[in-house]
Amino acid sequence: MDIFNLSSYTSQTLKKHISDLKGIYPFLEVSNIGISNLGVPIHVVRFGRGTKEILYVGSTHANEFITTPLLMIFLEVLCNSYINGLSVYGYNPRILFNEISLYIVPLLNPDGVDLVQEAIPKNSESYQKALQISNNYPGIPFPSGWKANIAGVDLKNFQPKFFEYTVVKFFNVSRYSYDFERNINQNFFTIWF
Repeated sequence: MDIFNLSSYTSQTLKKHISDLKGIYPFLEVSNIGISNLGVPIHVVRFGRGTKEILYVGSTHANEFITTPLLMIFLEVLCNSYINGLSVYGYNPRILFNEISLYIVPLLNPDGVDLVQEAIPKNSESYQKALQISNNYPGIPFPSGWKANIAGVDLKNFQPKFFEYTVVKFFNVSRYSYDFERNINQNFFTIWF
């Protein structure tokens, strides 16, 4: 597998990383939960076949892009440990595989991350619109301080709606029967990056 440069990890890097992992670990399930404003798929990767469903989400804020490669490296370590019978932080991945379904959305905000990582051409309409929005916030460096998606929307402000739409619809659980707080506190895997 290629070594990925963490300082320039973009949506295209993620696409290749997911493809590489799927080729090595065919038991992973890969699908999309949506499309970004610029038409980039928002990927979800599933590890495990258990009934306990866990969700990790990375790069909600564009300038926190490091969470994407961290989640992918974690997934790679988990898969490698599963294949080779190794433990991960004292847990047996083979047991976890049968008890949990770990869903990883490694890059929720691909357009924003691509903007921060300078993968969007400066002469593009999207870049220019983001630059225009950023002019309203002169104390925040552009594009390195950009947190929002390409349209200027801070996705972190929509966590309850993200949960409602993605978790309830995608995982088919009732919002009112799913004790989110209890499951967060009782499960070492549940994390919101």
